[in-house]
Amino acid sequence: MMAWFDFLRSPRAAAVETLEIPLFPLNTVLFPEGRLSLKLFEQRYLDMAAACLKDDSPFGVCLIASGSETGEPAQTHPVGTLARIGDWEMEQLGILLVTARGGLRFRILETREAPGRLLTAKVELLAAGEPLPLPPERRRLLPLVRRIVEDQGAQRLPGPHRYDDAEWIGCRISEVLPVQNLAKQKLLELEDPLARLEVLEQYLDQRRLLD
Repeated sequence: MMAWFDFLRSPRAAAVETLEIPLFPLNTVLFPEGRLSLKLFEQRYLDMAAACLKDDSPFGVCLIASGSETGEPAQTHPVGTLARIGDWEMEQLGILLVTARGGLRFRILETREAPGRLLTAKVELLAAGEPLPLPPERRRLLPLVRRIVEDQGAQRLPGPHRYDDAEWIGCRISEVLPVQNLAKQKLLELEDPLARLEVLEQYLDQRRLLD
């Protein structure tokens, strides 16, 4: 399966900007415009969240390649997604609950360990590109996407719901797909939204998950 994903990978998108950001290595994949609920209790991430809220700045979510979410900084996959904190709540002293929203994808250029074991990185942002309309041959994915939106609810997946945007539809299906995180990472890394839809439709067809 991995070779199949790699075959469909398009040339990398042009970088439009570079940033220095803190990284949050996780055992999950965040897609653009997705929502991620986090429970922060390590001091490095409490400090990171405080700085992001103060400066209205993003942090980066990356899938862990080796290591763990706690303790020593983990090794991550090279492509991740910017995240901005929306809602937050201090459940109790030392525990912060936040909901983050995915933004642009990025590629890591270099990383370093900051004081307090916080991983930071210089990244290049990957341009989102112009919206691509959903091709007629992929419109059979729409009933599934509408069910996803209904199941998620307005709180977890607020509008606008762009049912004619190939990128948006591909991300919404990818984030709920019942596959391993490494497969979701490959989907995140695909540069061509139409190629992502093709992969998704074939997967869903093979498992008879489409009407």
